[in-house]
Amino acid sequence: MNAISKNLVIRTIHTGLTVSSLDTAIEFWCGVMGFELFARKNLGPGPINENIVGVVGADLEIAVVVAPGGHQIELLEYKGPGDRAIYKPRSCDVGSAHLTFSVSDLDEILARVEAAGWMRVGVPQTVPTGARVIYVRGPEGHTIEFMQLATA
Repeated sequence: MNAISKNLVIRTIHTGLTVSSLDTAIEFWCGVMGFELFARKNLGPGPINENIVGVVGADLEIAVVVAPGGHQIELLEYKGPGDRAIYKPRSCDVGSAHLTFSVSDLDEILARVEAAGWMRVGVPQTVPTGARVIYVRGPEGHTIEFMQLATA
């Protein structure tokens, strides 16, 4: 690999997730996961949004929720175009992505997210570092990894 003389990436700003309902997503991310709602706004249709996202007819409303520790999740609900689909990849499918969160109690967070309709994709595993780890998948295909780090 060639050395890069100037680092053009400064920092992470947010992670975006497209959802079918902002209200339902906010309920999960704030009510179940303990994030805080930072902003919500209707961006509407128009050429700016169409050109940013590369979708003709893009009409969207967004909400930003903030995780403990400060990472922002941008939730996007597209009102248009009308031919939207729910993408539900498996973890091995190219294009699949996941978010990882460090948790204090893996069993408790699993109980919370399962009660909200998310499902385990396996069983918790203890990895060589001593951390307990599992993936869960939401009703719309989003994947989260929970990691309870080993205590010293």
